[in-house]
Amino acid sequence: MTDAHNPAAETALRTAGGAPPDAGVAAEQDPRETPTPLLEPREGIPPVVADAEALAAVVAAFAAGTGPVAVDAERASGYRYGQRAYLVQLRREGAGSALIDPVGCPDLSVLGTALSGTEWILHAATQDLPCLREIGMVPTSLFDTELAGRLAGFPRVGLGAMVESVLGYALEKGHSAVDWSTRPLPEPWLRYAALDVELLIDLRDALEKELDRQGKLDWAHQEFHAIATAPPPPPRKDPWRRTSGMHKVRRRRQMAVVRELWNTRDRIAQRRDVSPGKVLGDAAIVEAALALPPNAHALAGVAGFGSRMSRRQLEQWQSAVDRARALPDSELPQPGQQLAGPPPPRAWADKDPAAAARLSAARTAITALAEELNLPQENLISPDTVRRVCWEPPREITPETVAAALTALGARAWQTTLVTPPLTTALTPP
Repeated sequence: MTDAHNPAAETALRTAGGAPPDAGVAAEQDPRETPTPLLEPREGIPPVVADAEALAAVVAAFAAGTGPVAVDAERASGYRYGQRAYLVQLRREGAGSALIDPVGCPDLSVLGTALSGTEWILHAATQDLPCLREIGMVPTSLFDTELAGRLAGFPRVGLGAMVESVLGYALEKGHSAVDWSTRPLPEPWLRYAALDVELLIDLRDALEKELDRQGKLDWAHQEFHAIATAPPPPPRKDPWRRTSGMHKVRRRRQMAVVRELWNTRDRIAQRRDVSPGKVLGDAAIVEAALALPPNAHALAGVAGFGSRMSRRQLEQWQSAVDRARALPDSELPQPGQQLAGPPPPRAWADKDPAAAARLSAARTAITALAEELNLPQENLISPDTVRRVCWEPPREITPETVAAALTALGARAWQTTLVTPPLTTALTPP
C-alpha cells in the first residue's frame, strides 16, 4: 500500500466515484477502476489506551511525531445522553495510530497540549470538535477534509466516498452507527475506527494539491481558521420547540404539555445516561399534547403510552401533563419562538415585496456564481447572511457598504470579495 505520507509521489488523484470536473491529474485516471478494499491498518489494530500509564506513552510518542495529526472521535448518538466521545483515534508520522478510551482517560488535555501548534486533520470537524473539547482537546489549527472536498467541488464528501474518489481505496462502512459506549469494544469495531484515520493524512495532502490547482487553497485556509477559532455555540433557547411533529401543536396549553414532557424526559435521560428517544419518543409527546389526557388511564390510550409502560411510568408522564394543565395563562409559552433576524422567506412577499424581489435577485446571482466556481451555494456564502442583507440592506448601496455588511455578519474575506459585486447589483433598486 502507498505510504500514507507521500500521496503525491505514489497516488495520483483518483476518480473512482466522483472527482470534480476537470480535476487535473484526476482526468488521467480511469473512472471505472475498481477501488482497492482497505481491510487492515498497516501496523495492525493498536491496543486501546485506557489508563494513565498507557496514555503517557501515547502522549510522548505523538509529541515526538512529525507533521500533521489525523484525529477522529466516535460517539454513541442514539444510545447515550449527550454527544460525548467514547473513542478517540489519532495517527501521526513517527507515532503510528492510537485508540484512546475517554471513559478510562476522561481528561486528554495533556495530549491536547502536546499537540498544540500542530495541524489537526479532521473530517467534518464541526461534528467532532464539541466532544473533543469536552475532554480537553482543542486544535489551534486544522484541515477539514470534508469541507475541502466541498470547496473542491466533489459531489460526495463522506469520508468513504472521499477516500475512494481521491485515493482509490474502499473503507469498510458497517460500524458508523453502533453503540460506541459498549465495553469492551469488539475487534471489528476497533479495526473500523483505526482505518478511519489510516488515510486522513494522504487525503489531506491530495486535497491540498487539488485546492491549490483550482486556486481555492486560500479560501480553505480561511474557512479552517474560522472553525478553529469559533467559540462554542451558546445553549439553544427553548430546545423543546424542536420536538419532531411540533408543527401540529397550535394551542398554547398544548405547547405547555410538550414543554413539560420534554423537560421530564430530558431529566430522566440525563440521569439514566440514555438517549432521550429511548425514554419517550417525540411522536408520543406530541400525541399527548394534542389529547390533553385528564388522567393516567386516558394517557394509556394515547399512541406511544401503550401496554408495555408500567403504571408508575404512566403516572410520571401524567404528572407532567397535569403540571401543564394547571399553569395560569400568563405562564403558557407563546406560539412561536421569537427569532432574531428576518421572517421566513415565504412571508416576504406579503410583508415587504421589495425585500422579496431583492432576495430573488440575490439567490439567482449566488446560484450562478456558485455553479461557475463549482462549489455549493452554502459554502460560497451562508444563506442566512444573504437573507439578512436582503431584508435590511445598507442605507446606501455601494460595494463598500455591502462588503461591510457581509463582514459584520461573519463572511470570510474570500466570500466577501466574490459575493459583493453580484449582491450589490441585486440590492440596487431598479
